[in-house]
Amino acid sequence: MTNAPTDQFPDRPTVAIVGGGICGLGIGWRLAAAGCAVDVFEKGKAGREASWAAAGMLAANVETEPGEEALLALNLESQAAWPDFATELEAVSGVDLGYRDEGILVVAAHRDDAAELRNTYEFHRSLGLEVEWLTGGQARRMEPHLAPGVSAAVSSVKDHQVDNRQLVRALHEAFLRSGGRLHEDTTVEAIDVEAGQAKGIQVAGQRREADMVLLAAGAWSYDIDGVPPVARPPVRPLKGQVIALQMAPRAPIIDRVIWGPGIYLVPRRDGTLILGATVEEKGFDSDLTAGGVFRLLEAAWEILPQIEELPIKEMWVGFRPTSRDDAPILGPTAVDGLVVATGHHRNGVLLAPLTIDAVSAFMLDGTLSEAVEPFGIGRFNADAAAKAGNEE
Repeated sequence: MTNAPTDQFPDRPTVAIVGGGICGLGIGWRLAAAGCAVDVFEKGKAGREASWAAAGMLAANVETEPGEEALLALNLESQAAWPDFATELEAVSGVDLGYRDEGILVVAAHRDDAAELRNTYEFHRSLGLEVEWLTGGQARRMEPHLAPGVSAAVSSVKDHQVDNRQLVRALHEAFLRSGGRLHEDTTVEAIDVEAGQAKGIQVAGQRREADMVLLAAGAWSYDIDGVPPVARPPVRPLKGQVIALQMAPRAPIIDRVIWGPGIYLVPRRDGTLILGATVEEKGFDSDLTAGGVFRLLEAAWEILPQIEELPIKEMWVGFRPTSRDDAPILGPTAVDGLVVATGHHRNGVLLAPLTIDAVSAFMLDGTLSEAVEPFGIGRFNADAAAKAGNEE
């Protein structure tokens, strides 16, 4: 699928996108398909940072924590959009996303964990979420290889998964098929801002002019030069170590995503079993550590002892782009023509459909959905102003 030539749409803006992950490629796809001239600039290979390192869980229900009620509404809206989004993207790209809807099982590894799980279950029920309490025996009937010590579980049938690496491949293909231009191994040195307006970007010391600039550089979004403080997204990297084991594809030891204390296990159709992920405030430290790997394996073994015989397929480190309040930063900034889509923390894959559609719609016609409005960068500026006022 290709678009009509861009010169048939003279009213469409030219767009430079900083960052070639899920947000950059996805929004670029929508804009290019609408007739914009779109260039995506990625410092490495497209989609090979947080988008590649993720596990692909669409867990709006079981991941909700106290204080995240506003974010829950956003997550649920995006989760509901995922089936149609997946169907559309597969049709456009020709790439199977590995979307699976078996649900997620959250287990208590021991009796001591059951009380905490029960509290979380009651909290989720109070929010109207569709979760079901199970005994350990009921959980083992669903997943026979769970450890005998598993004493209770919660089933969430509405929480699904997608293969995030297939998602990256699909968005990459859809973007190119729609006429977008991708510049890999190309570092954006700065965003050019003049008189409060974004004019383009700096690459290799030269300006690349654009009518609009999208900053979607994940955990690196804060570090792009040229952005005034009022428009600089407060995003930091949150390190996560991840392990992939290899199951027999025709005889996997689990059939659905399983969560336990300090661990999640995500099965893929090819037999890959993902164990993740540590949460570390270590900046851009990319080292795999003995302690991190040990904690993951120990936590996984406690609830699924059969992993002991599985070969290690791959291990990696990713950097979650995390904002001050763990919620995404979406939409316009105080700089005219500069738009942001970053700070998704652990929900980048889950929020992909909503982020892609809402941000691209704003860039095309200036409208911002009500769901996204509370998650603009202005909330941090308002917090800073309120704090300053209180100090006076």
